[in-house]
Amino acid sequence: MLKIQSSYQWNYPSGELAERAMSLSREWGTQPVIAMLMLRRDLETRDKQKSFFVPKLEFLHDPYLMADMHKAVDRIIQAKESNQKFMIYGDYDVDGTTSVALLARYFKHFHDNFITYIPDRYKEGYGLSKAGIDFALEAGCSLLIALDCGIKAVDLVDYANTKGLDIIICDHHTPAEILPNAVAVLDPKRSDCLYPYKELSGCGVGFKLLTALDLKTNRNGDFLMQQLDILALSIGADIVPITGENRILAYFGMRQIKTFPSLGINALIKVSGRAIHSIDDVVFSVAPRINAAGRIEHGSLAVELLSTEDPHRAKLLAEKVNLLNQQRRDLDKTITNEALEQIKSSLNPDAPATVVWSDSWNKGVIGIVASRLIETHYRPTIVLTRSGDVYAGSARSVEGFDLYQALDKCRDTLIQFGGHKYAAGMTILPDKLEAFKAKFLSTVSLSIEPDQKTPTLYIDAVLPFEQIDDTLINTLRRMHPFGPSNMKPVFVTRNLMVTDNSKKVGSDLTHLKMELVDPQSGETINAIAFGMGDKLEALIASERVHVAYHLEENHWNGKVSKQLHVLDVVSE
Repeated sequence: MLKIQSSYQWNYPSGELAERAMSLSREWGTQPVIAMLMLRRDLETRDKQKSFFVPKLEFLHDPYLMADMHKAVDRIIQAKESNQKFMIYGDYDVDGTTSVALLARYFKHFHDNFITYIPDRYKEGYGLSKAGIDFALEAGCSLLIALDCGIKAVDLVDYANTKGLDIIICDHHTPAEILPNAVAVLDPKRSDCLYPYKELSGCGVGFKLLTALDLKTNRNGDFLMQQLDILALSIGADIVPITGENRILAYFGMRQIKTFPSLGINALIKVSGRAIHSIDDVVFSVAPRINAAGRIEHGSLAVELLSTEDPHRAKLLAEKVNLLNQQRRDLDKTITNEALEQIKSSLNPDAPATVVWSDSWNKGVIGIVASRLIETHYRPTIVLTRSGDVYAGSARSVEGFDLYQALDKCRDTLIQFGGHKYAAGMTILPDKLEAFKAKFLSTVSLSIEPDQKTPTLYIDAVLPFEQIDDTLINTLRRMHPFGPSNMKPVFVTRNLMVTDNSKKVGSDLTHLKMELVDPQSGETINAIAFGMGDKLEALIASERVHVAYHLEENHWNGKVSKQLHVLDVVSE
């Protein structure tokens, strides 16, 4: 019988943590699995649990605790009182476009003398650009509010200053030692900033600026609180921790998405054809369509869609970005397949890292392709494509491996590079490609640790089917929204049987719908396993299997049932 091997290293809670969970479960009169979930999220005290399970808007921090907030608000009020024109500027990704849309929706009702600007992904690249500053000047702006970017744009802010254009920066990235000489620099990660919560999204920093404006101008804040769906979209898509203020904002934003979303988000939900039950649905259904605008055409489409108050226009724009997203998916699939062929036909398909390139790949999707390649070939990965006279690349790393340090050791083969431990970008001359590839592979080979070559699956608890009751389901429901620092729990159930009722599903039959039986309790639960269609026969033939999964609720035809989302499976 063919044995099914694990795709991961399964990492279980320590014995010490398990004993602590057992002790707390007796103290609290609850299941050990629930106690373990609380421990894994640092929710050991009742006060912490209360603030976690019952988020309240009143727990949001005073925006004026953020460094330079008074300066930013005063400059905007000055612009309003003297009817100065200003620009709302943001990046082309979801965090940037939601930031611009949020401020645009607000200022339509506060000071309507403004323009919006999203840089062209291919002509200007990421962040504050000289072209954007020049456009603001030509349009007669005296102020530019930069959202989700600008914290390192020292030279560009100096340039704007020489031209008489004031800059307010609203960013959430880590600053360099020298801050730009802007009118105000709002960034909770500033070393001198006393703002208590450091993990806001870029849109979150923009939201705090608007709450400060409301306080200064004695507005009641009701309109701003109606924009939380846009903010929740940024929080989910930008993969910031779902803790503290982000949890509060995402919680109420998701509530709005499910009840009364903005016209743009509602139109996107409709064209996606997928009901929204969790922030995962937002991340996988709405966010890619927003991103597709900037990847394939222009991010300004996303801003208009998210800020429009015309239902007909919202419908037309949602249909357009939906088509762009389909183009993005087609490109993604084609380029990924071509990259996989390059790996397969290379002299060393089992190399310690992946470096692939082409003259024709779309620059807007190479980052996605790099992530796709890691799913099948788990190792640091770089995908490059021709961009004018050079090659532009996007890099993704694996858990624990410092990609930035590896690239730094190859800097003599690169024109420039930037990024962080897990993601980076670079440009390189065509005649340096082979030298860079050789040096990068050698660097990774010498520095990557054995345990970094296989992905880790962090298990929350071993869970027999008989312990899956309404109390646990309700606890998981109340733990939403999930995300970094509050990841969706992973459970393992051992010694299950896969019944003959299991079958391959999906248009290409690559997925599995399984019926799993726990012989110990006799209980049966349905499961979905994406990308595991080729394992069906071996699973049915296996005497017993161990399954790692998320415990979810399946919504179908108005009915709700429990379902396992299988992440990994091994046989005896």
